Amino acid sequence: MPTYRYRCVTCGTFDLVRPMARLAEREPCPGCAEPAHRVFGAPALRSLDPAVRRALTAQERSADSPRVVTSVPPGARRTPLTTDPRHLSLPRP
Repeated sequence: MPTYRYRCVTCGTFDLVRPMARLAEREPCPGCAEPAHRVFGAPALRSLDPAVRRALTAQERSADSPRVVTSVPPGARRTPLTTDPRHLSLPRP
């Protein structure tokens, strides 16, 4: 069941666990019973696989300033040379 966060003007935020079918835009505050508005936040990413979490973190870091590559990384496979004579007529860069 999802957890929803609500914000009361007087008491602050509180969380409610309820089925999606019972989702309401306003919910009474448990402290003062005033209507509280639903607050939208980031999804809970705690249960992600560590490799996926690292990839997301790397993507987020590189969004502002991507790493510039100036040479081929070590261990990268080189394109094999061809011996097909038809390839000689292809344009070269």
